[in-house]
Amino acid sequence: MSHNSRRHFIKNLAAGTLAGAFASAAQAQTMLTPREMEGPYYPITPQKDQDADLTRVAGKSGVAQGTHIEIAGQVFDHEGNTVEGVTLDLWQANAFGKYHHPHDTCEAPIDEHFQAWAIIQSGEQGRFRFKTVFPGAYPLNANSQRTPHIHLKVSKLGYDTLLTQLYFPDHPLNHKDGLFKRKSAQEQALMTVKRTKRENHYLFNLVIQKIPL
Repeated sequence: MSHNSRRHFIKNLAAGTLAGAFASAAQAQTMLTPREMEGPYYPITPQKDQDADLTRVAGKSGVAQGTHIEIAGQVFDHEGNTVEGVTLDLWQANAFGKYHHPHDTCEAPIDEHFQAWAIIQSGEQGRFRFKTVFPGAYPLNANSQRTPHIHLKVSKLGYDTLLTQLYFPDHPLNHKDGLFKRKSAQEQALMTVKRTKRENHYLFNLVIQKIPL
């Protein structure tokens, strides 16, 4: 593959497109999805409903409050191959900026119709998709709110487990968020979802490291 083709893959992947070219391991190494801290609110309350639609809770008739969004993407390894059967463990605050977690003591309300936590898998060609609500900033009415984000833990046997967070483009709190500001411009781009032509629809690709045999 030519040097230009490899650069084309890297550019398209960072832009959130489903690129078809392959990158060399050395070049793609810099394109791994950046890591981020887990945060204090990883779910600890068991729940049966962990499907890809977080806007509804099984057994309840209502729907989650807030703006409903859809995020789709693919999982790649560091050589540009798509990876099927990857487990994506994701959790986030509700539209009010409240986590469904007993240690989140902020005054924002809990949304009983918001699923809050999902565990899904990538399918054919590493594709995944989930529906959720646009997460609120937290803590509510604080001087140092965290910008809206979604937590992701990405794992599969034979690959290095990735813990990261995804962000949203052009949000006014991004430039004030301590964790987001620590990243380079390239890292920020890799951690930020991309808008599509569909309303409230985003693309987000993940690149994970395959463990050498």
